[in-house]
Amino acid sequence: MSSRKPKLILVYEPEKACFDRLVVEGHLPARAAEIASYLAQSTDIAPEFDALAAACLTRGLSFAPVALDDAAGVLAGEDPKATLVWTLTDGVAYFRGCAAPALARLNGLKVLGADDALFALCQDKFRSGAVLGALGLPVPRSGLARDGRWLVEPPASPAGWFVKPNRLGAKIGIWPDSRCADLGHALELSRRVFAAYRDDVVVQSYVAGRNARASFLGLKPDTGVEALGVAFVDSGSDFQTMADSLALYGDTGEAARAAGTYAEPVLLPVAASQPRADARIRQVAQRLMIGLGLRDVFSIDLRIEADDTVHLIEFEVCPGLPCFDFRAYCRSQWNMSLADAMVETAASRFSRVAAS
Repeated sequence: MSSRKPKLILVYEPEKACFDRLVVEGHLPARAAEIASYLAQSTDIAPEFDALAAACLTRGLSFAPVALDDAAGVLAGEDPKATLVWTLTDGVAYFRGCAAPALARLNGLKVLGADDALFALCQDKFRSGAVLGALGLPVPRSGLARDGRWLVEPPASPAGWFVKPNRLGAKIGIWPDSRCADLGHALELSRRVFAAYRDDVVVQSYVAGRNARASFLGLKPDTGVEALGVAFVDSGSDFQTMADSLALYGDTGEAARAAGTYAEPVLLPVAASQPRADARIRQVAQRLMIGLGLRDVFSIDLRIEADDTVHLIEFEVCPGLPCFDFRAYCRSQWNMSLADAMVETAASRFSRVAAS
């Protein structure tokens, strides 16, 4: 181990930096603000920086939050034997967070989380779905459309389809009519999404059931799926829209809370009512960890039917750490605050390096 004090570097892309870049690229300010809202966790994590620094200090670490635009210069000067890079935000198209693990690798620095290939894959829903299907995982089949024309025609679906942007997260571009009963409307939604965000849409076979989230943080390097937190996410509707998401996070969410219009979904443990579904989700997570390479920190979005049928919708290598659901996971699974859970995870990685 290096004689230098071990350092945890948290790399994040701020909302404003993303917004400014999108406006320069020609996006309307209102649409740019919606797109940049995906990065609200960067806004929401900033108040935690002092707690993270204090938690690091008690464990003999130093802490440095680094904005993505500064990461190339900062990481180039770090000691590979005493540095761990944690990337808070992902993205390969509208967002650029997948550059951070690549920069870390370029400079020989250790990273916490998945490798950089998965940072790019998880932000392309159509390609990601194809990979998940090839692994034999229960992902709904999908088509792909761009501005009113099919790139890949979707399969027949008696229950209809669900339409969402291909490379945008945080419910951006999801409206109350995003579930549709005919493909003509799906193409109309693709025109709407392209006009607003210049993105393709995934037209996914609609699957019934309740929404669920599986969260994972491996406090120790050998932590397995026993530490997965699997919860129903009940928002009172079949699916959440962009308006729902904007009311939860970032500056818009803070304003909503101040105005009393904040409505946080209810989290209920899946194992309490559907233990078979909980077990199946852990099998899915195990397959993702072994076959896809998920590790350290991730989340999985699912739909669960009453008969315990599980549908895998998508995965995230950069789950919203400061969001209500991940904070709840840290409390219930690890009995820790978010800051303590994050730093304990980082410290365990340094301990392994020191012992090797």
